[in-house]
Amino acid sequence: MTESRNGTVKVGIIGATGYAGAELVRILQGHPAAEIKWYGSKSYIEKEYASVYRNFFRVVEDICKGDDLNELADQVDVIFTATPQGFLASVISEEILQKVKIVDLSADFRLKDVAVYEKWYGIEHKAPQFIKEAVYGLCEINREDIKGARLIANPGCYTTCSILTAYPLVKEGLIDEKSLIIDAKSGTSGAGRGAKLPNLFCEVNENIKAYGVAGHRHTPEIEEQLGYAAGKEVVLNFTPHLVPMNRGILVTAYANLKPDGMDGRKVCEAYEKYYGKEAFIRLLPQGECPETKWVEGSNFVDIGFVIDERTNRIIMMGALDNLVKGAAGQAVQNMNLLFGLPENTGLMMMPMFP
Repeated sequence: MTESRNGTVKVGIIGATGYAGAELVRILQGHPAAEIKWYGSKSYIEKEYASVYRNFFRVVEDICKGDDLNELADQVDVIFTATPQGFLASVISEEILQKVKIVDLSADFRLKDVAVYEKWYGIEHKAPQFIKEAVYGLCEINREDIKGARLIANPGCYTTCSILTAYPLVKEGLIDEKSLIIDAKSGTSGAGRGAKLPNLFCEVNENIKAYGVAGHRHTPEIEEQLGYAAGKEVVLNFTPHLVPMNRGILVTAYANLKPDGMDGRKVCEAYEKYYGKEAFIRLLPQGECPETKWVEGSNFVDIGFVIDERTNRIIMMGALDNLVKGAAGQAVQNMNLLFGLPENTGLMMMPMFP
């Protein structure tokens, strides 16, 4: 845990004009203990930030700056890097980490095995020396480790929803982790703001499609984290789908129940044990299914389950906003822990509806 300078956490954002970066700006504008000092954007240097996102007109008057972490580290307490894979690993250094905390929203430091990272992401890792010390920033699970960290690997959106949905039952040994199948659906903002043919309106509208089948790069991240919970290697099927909406992720996970797991009370007790006191996880009554519209714009995760006695399986379900709890909100939650602030500071936005 680190104290901020003069009582206010001074913040720099690299990648401030991507969707996750813009969501960081939105959240931090309402944060009572944070001040954004640097809006980094390689594509919009010297342009007014509000000219890129007009929702910030007459709210943010700063101009966009570059992505020089060495210069930025002298000016702020924490840097958020909402950047493509490979960027932070190519520029991070011991000198920078001695000056500033970093919360990285890319996958550069999420996986502990360099070979796995390079296989699934198809790029060389330029800073393997920092992988061991990086803390996986899933606050509900790694809270105490986060508080003393210099480098936080902010989890991905699919992974946050998938891991949190299954974690208590894996940890308590109520399901056969070898049988775990995760089906996930995401809105189009999860693919970022860059122009991509598959994300054009005519390609997405009135359509739903699976992608990255049997090879999506979030798979090893989910396996690694659930493997820690199980105390052994976990290998699972993860299939993402793209749906025609702006925000939201819905995970539906299936697994065989072990004998103890057939008792619905024990399943409820497991979820309550790990999440009962969590500010941002809302456990639904047994049999109630989460919906993305009830978490949109918020840092909440809604989790529910149904036991299918006919097949001896459990269906676990989770929903979150991919840009908030799945990215920027979780990053701010990590920042709060790093600087000794109440974890929910600046994050109690109610879900938006309609």
